[in-house]
Amino acid sequence: MPHLLKDYPLISVKPESLNGCIDFKALFGRDATVHIEIGCGRGAFLLNQALNYPQTNFFGIEWASRFYRLAVDRMGRWNVSNVKIIRTEAAFLLEKHIADQTVDCFHVYFPDPSQKRKHQRRRFFNESNLSQMLRCLKPNGTIQAATDDADYFEQMKNLIEARPDLYIIPFQPAAGAKDGEIIGSNFERKYLNENRHVLTIAAKKVC
Repeated sequence: MPHLLKDYPLISVKPESLNGCIDFKALFGRDATVHIEIGCGRGAFLLNQALNYPQTNFFGIEWASRFYRLAVDRMGRWNVSNVKIIRTEAAFLLEKHIADQTVDCFHVYFPDPSQKRKHQRRRFFNESNLSQMLRCLKPNGTIQAATDDADYFEQMKNLIEARPDLYIIPFQPAAGAKDGEIIGSNFERKYLNENRHVLTIAAKKVC
């Protein structure tokens, strides 16, 4: 019998409940560092990070309805208290609901998996969204990104290197990554099984 996915109100954040910028201290009930994963998928990365870093607040954004429901259900079954997940469009949320200098780290792993040329103009990692992430980052905040697409990686790298307020730093592997992995997500495991090479980049915001 298929597992029945449940909604967990302590995990899921409804877009209609947002009024202005998110107060992360009020949302999580504590003042702590904030990490946002853009495109959290089924939540494998978020879950492992949350379990290994209980002192950090993790906020996941996912557009695909089924992945969002799977991620919420997974967090609820593990009874994690430091994860919130919302189903919405990431660029819109950043622009409208994330205040300046409120985020410690953005995680952007395997965004926009389609490699079709007609989809490339809608890639999340572009100049506009990078500017939004930088606005939201605290001083010394970081961005971590990964992709299996060499062309997309070059785009990420070029955008980061063109910014005077960013500099490249070593990428920090995820807590839940197994041997041969870097992120420990479902997408990464799929791509590794297909013998695709995973490319990573990380950058820190200048004070």
